[in-house]
Amino acid sequence: MKTSRVWPRQSPRSRGFTFIEMVIVVAILGALALAIYPAINNTLRTRTFENVAKNILTTLQRAKLMAVRTKVSHRVRFYQTTGVWSYLIEEQTSPTIWVRVPGLFQKEIPSDFTTTVSLPTAGTLPGSVVTFSSLGYISDFTVNQNTVTMQSEKLKIGGQDDERVVSVYAGGSVLYAKDRSS
Repeated sequence: MKTSRVWPRQSPRSRGFTFIEMVIVVAILGALALAIYPAINNTLRTRTFENVAKNILTTLQRAKLMAVRTKVSHRVRFYQTTGVWSYLIEEQTSPTIWVRVPGLFQKEIPSDFTTTVSLPTAGTLPGSVVTFSSLGYISDFTVNQNTVTMQSEKLKIGGQDDERVVSVYAGGSVLYAKDRSS
């Protein structure tokens, strides 16, 4: 005698999700994405702003380290071309000749940020410089010319700390600070 098992018949409703259920889930996910997007966008903007300021800080610290390690003066030169600020490390090969350090790339400050460079001038070259002596001191230090300031208009509108200031001091120390502009 053969026994067969009879499975209970499933109703068409219990087989899966209906189209309306799927549309509701997609609508909820879309609404969540729209609600979160401004926060994510703001975070990305803030991180980019932070990274640019910290790259300037790191470049200045690197130039100081290279000067002390090689016992040759190094400088970071900031200059502006077509409205964009750029900076690079140069080393002194003779009393009047500075050359770009091989293997290091020129970096740029995005034009999204209002940048003010208040550093001593680079002599006959366009731009401003911070020069580290072979002992790590700033050889061209001037009290009122020792900062690179960046400001983000979008962060200012959002009521956040919208200013990043990188300052250098006579002893060769470099300071990074966040601030809210007035």
